[in-house]
Amino acid sequence: MTSHALPLAGVRVLDLTNGKGELGTRLFADLGADVVRVESPGTDRSRGHGPVVDGVGLYHQVFNANKRSVALDLRRAEDRAEFLGRLVPGADICLTSLTPAEQAALGIEPATLLEHNPALVAVSLTDYGLTGPYRDRVGTEWTHLALGGVLSRSGDPGREPLMPPLDLAMQTAAVQAAWAALAAYWNRLETGAGDTVDVSVFESVVQGIDPGWGMAGSATGGVPAADGPRGRIDDGHKYPFFPCADGAVRLTLLSPRQWQGMFAWMGSPAEFADDRWNSLVTRFRESHVLYPAIGAMLRPKTRARIVAEAQRYGVAAAAVLTPREVAGNEHFAARGVFTRPPLAPGGRPVTVVDGLMEIDGVRAGHRGAAPEIGRDTAEVLADQAGRRPAPEPVTAAPRAPFAGLRVLDLGVIVAGGEAGRLFGDLGAEVLKVENLAAPDGSRQSMDGSAITPVFAWGNRNKLGFGLNVKDPRGRDLFLRLAAGSDVILSNFKPGTLHKLGISYEQLKEINPGIVVVESSAYGHTGPWSGNPGYGPLVRAATGVTGLWRYPEDEHRFQDDTTIFPDHVAARVAAIGALAKLVQRRGTAAGGTVHLAQTEVVLGQHAHVFAAESLAPGITVAHGNTGPGDAPRGVYPAAGDDEWLVVDVQGDEQWRSLAEVTGLDAARFPDAASRAAHREEIDAHLTAWSSALAPEEGTRRLQRAGVPAAKMTRITEFPDDPHLIARGTFRTAVHPLVGRPMPSENLPALFGRMPDPELRPAPLLGQHTREVAARLLGLGEAELDELFAAGVLQSDPRTAGLLAAAAAGK
Repeated sequence: MTSHALPLAGVRVLDLTNGKGELGTRLFADLGADVVRVESPGTDRSRGHGPVVDGVGLYHQVFNANKRSVALDLRRAEDRAEFLGRLVPGADICLTSLTPAEQAALGIEPATLLEHNPALVAVSLTDYGLTGPYRDRVGTEWTHLALGGVLSRSGDPGREPLMPPLDLAMQTAAVQAAWAALAAYWNRLETGAGDTVDVSVFESVVQGIDPGWGMAGSATGGVPAADGPRGRIDDGHKYPFFPCADGAVRLTLLSPRQWQGMFAWMGSPAEFADDRWNSLVTRFRESHVLYPAIGAMLRPKTRARIVAEAQRYGVAAAAVLTPREVAGNEHFAARGVFTRPPLAPGGRPVTVVDGLMEIDGVRAGHRGAAPEIGRDTAEVLADQAGRRPAPEPVTAAPRAPFAGLRVLDLGVIVAGGEAGRLFGDLGAEVLKVENLAAPDGSRQSMDGSAITPVFAWGNRNKLGFGLNVKDPRGRDLFLRLAAGSDVILSNFKPGTLHKLGISYEQLKEINPGIVVVESSAYGHTGPWSGNPGYGPLVRAATGVTGLWRYPEDEHRFQDDTTIFPDHVAARVAAIGALAKLVQRRGTAAGGTVHLAQTEVVLGQHAHVFAAESLAPGITVAHGNTGPGDAPRGVYPAAGDDEWLVVDVQGDEQWRSLAEVTGLDAARFPDAASRAAHREEIDAHLTAWSSALAPEEGTRRLQRAGVPAAKMTRITEFPDDPHLIARGTFRTAVHPLVGRPMPSENLPALFGRMPDPELRPAPLLGQHTREVAARLLGLGEAELDELFAAGVLQSDPRTAGLLAAAAAGK
């Protein structure tokens, strides 16, 4: 697909990311935007960002592909004047990841940029944001995972917590920044007014990886993570692993249908024939009986055979793959996930992920190599001469950007439900369409509650619409709704919409402007497309699980409690949908967005797989010992199960740490000598940190400019002074949830975007009658008839439950 056919063609983005956030602007470039990097040899950090193999900075090569480059050193007054006077006035979006101090020194804070172009969306992505008490702290991947609550739930009970692998924090923040920027840009298109957008990595981690106050998987049974024990827990029974002939596989047995498939696969053994095994609670409680029987059946089989048999029986399963196996996997090859451009010296090909999504059936991915600094300077500056945004009416008052949009939300559980919430929070009318015969799995409750906090968080700001689309009359009603809607969100098994008679090909006949988003675990084509998929299986199939372990324990994987990548996949799906809506403004035509969660993970870590292609086996489980410099690790602090993460990056930070902790910096002047004496340095730092509360250790090191963070538990978030200062959480109330619920606010701090409403999540079909009358024009007699026939539906408990709640019972 050429850039001109892509949805963001014509959008100009100035890219001042520098070692953080490049994935966000790469997403815009993949979607057709003209992304212009503004950089100089003296300030560039992207090219030295690891991994660097054979002299090739793979982070730069992967995440700066499809972009152009202008050589300007903003420290020089004349270059800064060129930037502010010629580039900024002609841009639609500007995204920088320079620190708050760097932005202030250069005079390029978002508010300043808007003075030069009031129609600009000026985005800042920093570690902790441009405001708040942590504003000037130093952050790294590891410190954000610690402070953002992810570390506290990773690892075995009774042991030191385990640092998750890869770049989950920084790459999730990059996606969050892209989503926030595009939402503000849509508002600009609607109002003519630009906006300031202040995104922090810290808050992106809190909201986008394992939100303790947000949507979680169906295996939780609706129990919020904040209600769990203070320490780490062994959740291996929820998504169990089984060793086999050539490695390990992971199974997911959550629904009664999946259990029945497993029972048949086992040969229908009498000891598991009792109906009580249909209960998820029973299977979890007696996993010590059930899992050995499953394990004995699987042990002599290969991973490929197990996954194939599981598919036949309707059981969700995935092989635990290494990064090297992922790159050579037949499913990903069939889908064209990887491409091999000649990026290494001598034209040697490098395996890179070819984009995160498909637009209108074509992969939106790699089109051109990352540019050399200044490759396009003359061309870009010549193009900018006299270019200004077209005059537009300006409505500067705060406005929910998606007001006037209607979304039909068929999404289920986390990845599906969360995408709808993102639109609903920003003003869209979202109809959550469900069938009583197959309700959203996230409605599952361990205690029989009609609404759990987990469901309430993920489905706020939606209207409940109960409909049996399998009935021809229900299908016709859905088509009538679709005729007046803008977006349809679905994460059913591929092919389901076609079977229901509501595929894009059928929908566009009645609404040429409809945008249909289909998200699945493995994609809508390829050998695995029909496999049931959940987040834990996605992690296993993409190499994440195999790296998430203590290095000395090859057979115990530790990603049981995380729900990555569901939340970030939902944001990527929302970005794709919104990009198509942007394109529709000029073409009046809708289209499709296809998303595979596996490919979101691979795309976030494309640099890792590129490194594997040049140096097979380079990516291993590091545990709590970070590669490269030292000290980098998780250190005990004073108190019960309290920990401090320290992540030194370079000689200057080492000297500062040495001064604070009493080490002799001169003994180990460079990273190589420090790495060689890691144990000695770690022993000293352990003695120092053990005597201090984690907050105090963090304060002392951060005051000296050393990246450090306490391991924060999610229950501490509502009282965190930085999150309070930035309004990260607000308190929601649901009439059927007997307690106040801390709930995430906006994805960033905006200058012209109001806080979202906190309308309660609906019971199934709670608003069916009202919506059918208002949008479909159905009268009372017709409504009664359709309800009696089971075409229109609502939870029969609705009236009683709401009446009891209103009466305070």
